[in-house]
Amino acid sequence: MAEAIELAQHPGAPRGENPRVGCVIVNSGGDVVGRGWHGGAGTDHAEVVALGDAGTRARGGTAVVSLEPCRHTGRTPPCTGALIDAGVVRVVFAQSDPTSTAGGGADVLREAGVDVVSGVLELQAREVNREWTVAVQRGYPYVTAKCAVSLDGRVAGAEGRRVQLTGSDANVYAHALRARVSAIVVGSGTVLADDPQLTVRHVPLLPAGAPVRVVVGNREIPADRKILDATAPTQIMRGHEPQGTLDRLFDDGVRDVLLESGPTVLAAFLREGLVDELVWLVAGTWLGSGPRALPGVDRLDAKVEIMETRALGEDVLVRATLPRKAA
Repeated sequence: MAEAIELAQHPGAPRGENPRVGCVIVNSGGDVVGRGWHGGAGTDHAEVVALGDAGTRARGGTAVVSLEPCRHTGRTPPCTGALIDAGVVRVVFAQSDPTSTAGGGADVLREAGVDVVSGVLELQAREVNREWTVAVQRGYPYVTAKCAVSLDGRVAGAEGRRVQLTGSDANVYAHALRARVSAIVVGSGTVLADDPQLTVRHVPLLPAGAPVRVVVGNREIPADRKILDATAPTQIMRGHEPQGTLDRLFDDGVRDVLLESGPTVLAAFLREGLVDELVWLVAGTWLGSGPRALPGVDRLDAKVEIMETRALGEDVLVRATLPRKAA
């Protein structure tokens, strides 16, 4: 199972609308004869890839999968049928599928006479699809808010003057965050003030491609702004309603979002309880004046759970999770 979970994290297994899944086929003699991972929506699922790798050697063997095999026909046929047709006699999986359409594959396999074992290394498997699992269970994307701040909590200099706060290590980390999500959300005010490009640089672009850049707000964006260039797709969403923005993105297949907005949009998402994770990049700089990261948000009446703190060069990373909005 450890190998199946590792396969689920292969660079060719992108985050996105579908979960990241790895599969290992073991023959009746205990030898690994097939391996596979899911390459994203519309491609063969991990079980089908691994069965193709194993060929006839899968008959009488065991399929070890990081996520419960699906039972529904979507863009591809159900994995339960492929496993049964291949003559697999035992299936071991880690995490149950939380969706109503694909979940329940274990019952289908048992009805066909296949021995099924669930929950093996479940916590490790859940961590691979942490954002996807949260999103599909509640119906809108997992939201990570990233912000670079000075020691006194400011995001820019006097009168909003743009200041380079963090160093190269923190910048690389920020671009790695971009590379792993499906969408980057920014407010129209930030686009007009800072003209960000919001593309993935300094780190390799994953096979899923560049995340879509999403601009929210009602202000017109001039055609010469970097966010409208051809380096990545861009979507303009009119309005200021955070929940509506997330609902539309979920309908478009987005399961995880990086919020790189200014203070106004960030505060709106926080007030509605729509931020799951905070990524604070704290620079060793005291600005003394200028806009703060969270104007008008004096207190979050919720306990923040610190997940990680560490140095990034001369800066400090703080990652924390917030209690999730009640369904």
